[in-house]
Amino acid sequence: MAKVVLASALSRWLPQAADRPVGEVALEIPGSDLGEVLEGLFARHPNLRGYVLDEHGAVRHHVAVFVNGDAIGDKHNLAQPLGGSAEVYVMQALSGG
Repeated sequence: MAKVVLASALSRWLPQAADRPVGEVALEIPGSDLGEVLEGLFARHPNLRGYVLDEHGAVRHHVAVFVNGDAIGDKHNLAQPLGGSAEVYVMQALSGG
């Protein structure tokens, strides 16, 4: 089972955040690869899908996903295998100049 950590910018869209501010939220989600884990996350919280993935199923340009501390290299390929104790960190990336 993977530990999925949502940064506060994304966790604010979870139902428990409706009445109070929240920080990072950690969830245990089953799956053997990144795509399965994200699908498990979206099954629990469907409203997150549009914030994390684009209309083609790729991680959005301004979203960063880290697996065990390393940024994923290909935002279109979510078939990256995960170990049993993987940590997936999802956050909105900063941009600008």
